[in-house]
Amino acid sequence: MSLLKKLAGQTALYGLSSMVGRAINFLLVPVYTSLLLPAEYGIVTELYTYAAFLNILYLFGMETTYFRFANKEGANEVHIFNHVNTQVLFGSGLISLLIVFFAPNIAAYLNVGNSINRIEDYIYYIYYIVLILFTDAALAIAFARLRLQNKAFWFASVKLMNIFLTVIFNVILLWGIPTLLDSAYISATVKTSILTWYDPNDLVSYIFISNLLANLLQLPFLLKVFKGFAFVWDTYLYKPMLVYALPLMVMGLTGMINEMLDRLILRELLPENFYPGRDKLHALGVYGACYKLSMFMTLSIQAFRYAAEPFFFSRASDKNSPQLFADIMKWFVLACLLIFLGVSLNIDLFKHFLGNSTYWEGLGVVPILLLANLFLGMYYNLAVWFKLTDKTYWGLYISFFGASITIAGNIIFIPVLGYMGAAWVTLACYFSVTAASYLLGHKYYPIPYPIVKILCWIGTASLLVYLSHYFRTESLLHNALIFNGAIVIWLAWILLLENPNIRTKAS
Repeated sequence: MSLLKKLAGQTALYGLSSMVGRAINFLLVPVYTSLLLPAEYGIVTELYTYAAFLNILYLFGMETTYFRFANKEGANEVHIFNHVNTQVLFGSGLISLLIVFFAPNIAAYLNVGNSINRIEDYIYYIYYIVLILFTDAALAIAFARLRLQNKAFWFASVKLMNIFLTVIFNVILLWGIPTLLDSAYISATVKTSILTWYDPNDLVSYIFISNLLANLLQLPFLLKVFKGFAFVWDTYLYKPMLVYALPLMVMGLTGMINEMLDRLILRELLPENFYPGRDKLHALGVYGACYKLSMFMTLSIQAFRYAAEPFFFSRASDKNSPQLFADIMKWFVLACLLIFLGVSLNIDLFKHFLGNSTYWEGLGVVPILLLANLFLGMYYNLAVWFKLTDKTYWGLYISFFGASITIAGNIIFIPVLGYMGAAWVTLACYFSVTAASYLLGHKYYPIPYPIVKILCWIGTASLLVYLSHYFRTESLLHNALIFNGAIVIWLAWILLLENPNIRTKAS
């Protein structure tokens, strides 16, 4: 139990950087949706979606590879850190140069059918995205080193600072300066001076600039982590690392297809006038904004992964690890289900974070996406079997399986159901890869997961969300009392079943 508490404590610290920081960052969503048209927010959604794919190429699976090789018996961690960093910096620099070279061509493609931005604007957007990606990659292995060394507080502090700075820069550049320009208390000379470098008609740029500035300001706080760093190219390490990392990189890309493809191809597959009076970028903006409401689940999973990945590797040789991993899965699912119920049943409250009520038309996707991400979190837990047995190629096969469902499903269902189809396909994909990983893992690395119990919990929670549609009223207070009361009863039922001592006292 002490090991579970240790993992929970580290998860809480990593979660502090992800959940608390991103919760603050989430407050930017009403800023964006208030200041940007859905079509403009659609541009932000689209470019950050491409960035998510590119981030996989920039890192090339080297974070997990670093953990694996640094944990091997007799490993020289400093040498491995230097070699991995050299690979990442060289590879990410090369990719960045290629994108910059082809930026005009990429911008021309992305700008097709867009009537609100010039192609010159898109070129600058691409430059900003490249710089953001390069700085992320340059610091990624340093953050991994903090995780390896169990320096969760340091990790969380720098990540939190990054989020706070991103928020501050966004508020200043998107709201503060336009407010200043509209003020009657500054002179025309000052306004003219500001307008020499600030364009109030291109707020999209300042979202990317804010991200980039916050990234750059992390470096001074990570310099100590880079102590002893030197460019190293170890030909003996390169091949085994490549063999280990390549499947992880391809798996990451196919995983990103599962996660992001819907937002990439929604514009392409959505029929004209599918949503009457709305263009395709509007639909993408609505879907992207509503997708943000599933971030509570996503961030919880991310916080868990930060702590769990090095933890799983460190406990791999323990004979009791299978039961420990099973217990971790059980409590992880319960925590995620509370998030699923909390957001889904209180959607009338959470929807106000979207600011402009125009975005509310897409709220139906939120419970589906929350449940989909819950299964994704289960898959990350299950993936321990092929990482610990060095059978990462199985992860590759599972990811291809999921990607085929995502691609085929979106092609079939987006033209028929719009972004609701995209949400249902996401759920189908993540459920399928979770089931596949469980079945294969049971064969190659048996772990006694309480799968029947977990599925029962998921089923009853989903039933509560479904039934809530029949009991929802116009009264926010009524809905809050009924639905949150249902969550408490549901949780009490589970805890009574889980703890025999409670049942004995109750009887």
